[in-house]
Amino acid sequence: MAAFRDMEELCQGLLSLLGANHAAAQQRRLLGRYGKMVERLLETQDGAEQQLREILKAETDVAQSLLDAKEQACQGGAELQQIEAKLQKASEQDTHLKASLLQLTRELEDLKEVEADLEKQEKEVDDDTTVTIPAAM
Repeated sequence: MAAFRDMEELCQGLLSLLGANHAAAQQRRLLGRYGKMVERLLETQDGAEQQLREILKAETDVAQSLLDAKEQACQGGAELQQIEAKLQKASEQDTHLKASLLQLTRELEDLKEVEADLEKQEKEVDDDTTVTIPAAM
């Protein structure tokens, strides 16, 4: 905004110079103001260019971060699928092992019953043998 005011003052000064014809002093003063104005405009332009470069770099960094985050999310999704597949397989194995354990427990109980029956029969045989042998003597 200051640059526009300076330009307006410059134009008014030039008009007064042409109208009044106060020559050299006023012309030098106006040329000095014009030089300062051009210098400020160039500084402003340099600052704006620097800010644009910084904004562009920030946008590039953010875009790269976003791409990295998307790639990590994809990798995380793939790892999650692998883990879910392993969990499913482990769950199936667990179910199978539980079924096997249940079957083996039943077989063990059956064997214990058979063992108990055999011990009972053995005891009966021993009792029969013990009773028979003394009678034969």
